[in-house]
Amino acid sequence: MTTNSDRNGRPDRPTVTELRLSAFRTHRGAAIPLGPLTLITGPSGSGKSSVLEAFEALARLGSGAALGAVFRDPVGCVPERADADAQGRRGFRIGCTVDGPAGPVRLDLAVQAEPQLRVVGERLTSEGQTLLSTALRDPSRSTVQAAWHTAGAVPVTRAPLPDDRLGTALLPLRVAGKTEGQRHVLAAAEQVVVALRSVFPCDPQPQHMRAPVVPAQGAAGGRLRRGCENLAEILLRTRTECGIRHGRLVTAARAGCHGTVTGLTTEELADGTVRAVLARGGNRHGTPVGRLGEGELRYLALALVLLTGPGVLAVDTVAEVPPAMQTLTVLADGLDRALDPRQARELIALAAEMCARGHIRLLAAVGTADGAREAHGATVVDLRP
Repeated sequence: MTTNSDRNGRPDRPTVTELRLSAFRTHRGAAIPLGPLTLITGPSGSGKSSVLEAFEALARLGSGAALGAVFRDPVGCVPERADADAQGRRGFRIGCTVDGPAGPVRLDLAVQAEPQLRVVGERLTSEGQTLLSTALRDPSRSTVQAAWHTAGAVPVTRAPLPDDRLGTALLPLRVAGKTEGQRHVLAAAEQVVVALRSVFPCDPQPQHMRAPVVPAQGAAGGRLRRGCENLAEILLRTRTECGIRHGRLVTAARAGCHGTVTGLTTEELADGTVRAVLARGGNRHGTPVGRLGEGELRYLALALVLLTGPGVLAVDTVAEVPPAMQTLTVLADGLDRALDPRQARELIALAAEMCARGHIRLLAAVGTADGAREAHGATVVDLRP
């Protein structure tokens, strides 16, 4: 695996190395280790999707989203049979560890779902030291009381923060960075934010991928959306921008699509839209991808995701941080959904290769553990009871 570290052995790019679901949906006290390639397996109902949901929620909060936009059904996130306290309050807890130049940094978040959605506690720690802590002191106010490490004339700074946002994401706007302690807090908070914002949730929707699309205007072109409905538009862009990567995509299509695949191209129609076309031996006109089966469409879309990057995928990265200092993490729920065993093996093998190169990281839920355990270097987390 290609990785870079500083002289202290720390990764030079912020990376989420553990996801914690302390109390979230079906999970209690769960700690999910995350490697470059992590595959979640287990029977239906074991909580595979919940793991990815928690990661995506943290990612969106790290980007500055409000709680209400992230958790549309907060009561559904509360563990089953969780009793309310004397004030009728129930909630859930999630967190993660981010490793990087600042060392391992833990983020833990407690959210109240009933009777009102709000943050009731947040803690940011590094090597046993609390850098930020928040607590709900006055339920009548829409704020939490925050305290962050200063290590100056005043050891701790206290101030109110909104109770519907992730405090860690707000610290870069609130901490001056004048003392060594403040700089430590800023480095830890920025490391967490960079790692969480470098996330692309992907769930190809074949029913929306079949129609031709209108290409985006501008030199940069469009970016692949979560459902991959603009697959043809992105193929039009990547064919001209990176011939090597496009060649790899054709090779992947040859391995996972029916028939003798000789190319993957796009075709502009009279109305200005474009459609993707799979070239096959013996068919000089090619096959529009709209005619492919659901499994072939999902396979092509996921292979494209694995072979591209933040400049092509719709990722809200930190603009102030150079791309070389960020690691893209792809979240794929149901990676092998609608795929036959051959397609699943080919896709997981491609994922293992790209993750080993350090090109991306992948956290995916798979229906069966067979192909997962064959993947070289994969971290396999089995949620089977």
